[in-house]
Amino acid sequence: METLKINYKDLYFPPGGILMWIIIFLELITFGMALIAFVIYGNEEPALFHESRMQLNSTFGAINTVFLLTSGYFMALAVHEFKEKNLKKSSFYFKLTMLGGLLFLILKSVEYYHKIESGITVDTNTFYAFYWLLTGFHLLHVLMGLVILIWTNNGMMNKNSDTEVVDVEACAAFWHMCDLIWLLLFPVLYLIY
Repeated sequence: METLKINYKDLYFPPGGILMWIIIFLELITFGMALIAFVIYGNEEPALFHESRMQLNSTFGAINTVFLLTSGYFMALAVHEFKEKNLKKSSFYFKLTMLGGLLFLILKSVEYYHKIESGITVDTNTFYAFYWLLTGFHLLHVLMGLVILIWTNNGMMNKNSDTEVVDVEACAAFWHMCDLIWLLLFPVLYLIY
């Protein structure tokens, strides 16, 4: 009978390292507090929030959700292939992950363009102040995630690479955080009010 071995290092050092998880928890707390404030203000001005939400393009939001979730799936495959030492396959999945992030940015930019063309800015009303700040802050995270993805992918494909599993897992953890934050933002901003 095989005995179960517990690696205590894994308990204290989650995938990507403890620092990455501290950053993730802080980001989730920050977005969580902003979403709670959004709901509180929405309850004070339900008609305004409803009318404003109706001006959002839920189809764009849903498509962007698919882009990010699909890219998250490819990120998981990239980590798996890296652990199996299949660097070319891992790099391929990194590139598909980046493509999903890029498609997200393009569609979000189109959505922003339509809002600005319609005269809808951060000063329009309370709903749109939250919309621009929350989605803009998330967009910055996606941009940062893409930079991390590019950096990690280029590093691991370098002939003298010192990229380790913990580096790839940290990259993946950050990217999945972007996915998770969008999964919180999309229904609250686009569907509820």
